[in-house]
Amino acid sequence: MALVAAVGAAGWLSVAAARARRRYRKAIEERGWLLERERESATRAAVEAERSRIAAELHDIVSHNVSVMVVQAGAAREVLTTLPEEAAAAMSAVENAGRNTMTELRHLLGLLAPAQDGEDEPYDVDLSPQPSLSGLTPLIDKIAFAGLPVEMRISGEPRPLPTGIDVTAYRIIQEALTNALKHGEGSKAEVTVRYADNSLRVEVLNSGPSVLSGTAPATTGPVRERADGTGRGLVGLRERVAVYGGDLDARRRLGGGYRVRARIPLDQP
Repeated sequence: MALVAAVGAAGWLSVAAARARRRYRKAIEERGWLLERERESATRAAVEAERSRIAAELHDIVSHNVSVMVVQAGAAREVLTTLPEEAAAAMSAVENAGRNTMTELRHLLGLLAPAQDGEDEPYDVDLSPQPSLSGLTPLIDKIAFAGLPVEMRISGEPRPLPTGIDVTAYRIIQEALTNALKHGEGSKAEVTVRYADNSLRVEVLNSGPSVLSGTAPATTGPVRERADGTGRGLVGLRERVAVYGGDLDARRRLGGGYRVRARIPLDQP
């Protein structure tokens, strides 16, 4: 009898232990499910908060400036024939409001861009002055000091550029020189900035081996992203250039080397 009781107790304990393990696994699974739902809920809340913030900023930017434009355009229409100077002043205000809108919208687009390291996490916006073509000399000096000789040419009459275009042009040169420095062993680079009447043209040439393969390629062709990340920055820059109605081309050169060329439309000076 004692043996039977012992066996029964052991069996009961085994069943109880199995049930406890099942309950434990179920609790773990439920906890994981709850944590996943909480993460999804937090993500949705963050997205909604960001959408609300963007909507508020867009409202502040567009509503104010467009209201000014509407009022001034109406005033100009009223006095167009009787007070042409007043009409001209009103239309000038419309133009300024439109430019301000574009400037602020471009700034907002810059704030909405992903972090430069490709991660999706929020990042702090640097409020220090953004880089521009006026800061090319320090950039080129830094690249040259790192081991890549750079020759710079400025063509045309330099003039103030919209902030977004200025920053984008600088980033194109920075990215191309950085890639040449990293992958174009024993090479040198040439940077050309051309201020045309209707456009800004930027070109960076690497005269050494291909920055993609490390050897002189047999053919030319558009750059494709490599496993080591080459081209990712240029993809982002191509998108930024497209925002301003421009285009960017990056490709291998015959005989080796690499070329990055961008054209960004400009208003008449």
